Amino acid sequence: MISRQNWVRGTLLTAAAAIALTVSGPVAAGGAKPTIIRGVSPSSASVSIYATGFNNPRGLKFGPDGHLYVAEGGPGGSDSTVGQCDQAAGPPAGPGPYTGSTTGGRISKVVNGTRVTVNDQFASSQTSAAFGFLVSGVADIAWIGNTMYALTAGGGCSHGVLHHPNGIYRVNGGATPTLVADLGEYQMHHPVAHPNAGDFEPDGTWYGMVAVRGALYAVEPNHGELDKITPGGAISRVVDISASQGHIVPTAIAQHGVFYVGNLNPFPITPGSSKILRITPDGSISVAATGLTTVLGVAFDNRARMYVLENTVTPGGPAPGEGDVVRIIGGHREVIASGLALPTAMTFGPDGALYVSNVGFGPPPSLPDGPGMVLRIQLND
Repeated sequence: MISRQNWVRGTLLTAAAAIALTVSGPVAAGGAKPTIIRGVSPSSASVSIYATGFNNPRGLKFGPDGHLYVAEGGPGGSDSTVGQCDQAAGPPAGPGPYTGSTTGGRISKVVNGTRVTVNDQFASSQTSAAFGFLVSGVADIAWIGNTMYALTAGGGCSHGVLHHPNGIYRVNGGATPTLVADLGEYQMHHPVAHPNAGDFEPDGTWYGMVAVRGALYAVEPNHGELDKITPGGAISRVVDISASQGHIVPTAIAQHGVFYVGNLNPFPITPGSSKILRITPDGSISVAATGLTTVLGVAFDNRARMYVLENTVTPGGPAPGEGDVVRIIGGHREVIASGLALPTAMTFGPDGALYVSNVGFGPPPSLPDGPGMVLRIQLND
């Protein structure tokens, strides 16, 4: 989950009904003719559908083999742990109680424009009906050398899933993932300074992860923290974001000399209320950019220009066709792609194009191929 926001089911049903209107023209995959997304300025970028068939796509990165890998929330589940442990806060502020499954959370890769399952042995969970059955599973992926690691958000007893905690897992093909670090347990014993009691997730809702100099760095939105995890499983806190920023819901992370972390901000959406934080390895925080909205992605191109993914830029709740990508160069900002449908993450490819997880939540999943997609944004300057 992105964190606790006042999503109502009616908003999501409206979103699901309208998503089909967001992309016009025939589907384009790989190097096929671009499909232009409503609202995109061809002078800034051209946008095509790179691959389809994902269930709640989230973090995505290119692997050592050159293929694009996509973390997916999966289909959710029906198992309940009510009465067995502390649950996530329920309505009106929270999404609990969750239900889940021990499998279904998924990592896929794209081969010749087609989604291929790499591993689907991760927990997948969903919020209550009042919150629209929003799904969490695998949140992000990263590599240290040739070893893939997955960050999970859909596990833990408070998400309806026993014995499958939220954490860092080592992935070896389709075999059962190996737990490296139990992040839910770490949060239990290392609480942040200012958790939001009415919106609290005991097991966390981890979102973004990067690999830097042989270690992994993960952001958790609900508690509000940035942590370091070694391949041996040692966990340490880089910074308690809540201590100085309050409950701002930090989500996306990029590393460009230092860390850059974007925040979603609590709902209802207030345009311009999100920002990009600059965080040094010793935990010092400063503000790099303000005036943004529902940030779910941060990336830098090879010219050191910052790109920010905004999930929805209009007031209220998430709405399809209202996501965009903003390029920031000093004090100048340019929307290079708009009209995106509930995008959730982005990364640069080796070809210099941006790749974006689109339709990252909202419509019901289906197996094996869901309604989510990956867009390719070819920059024109």
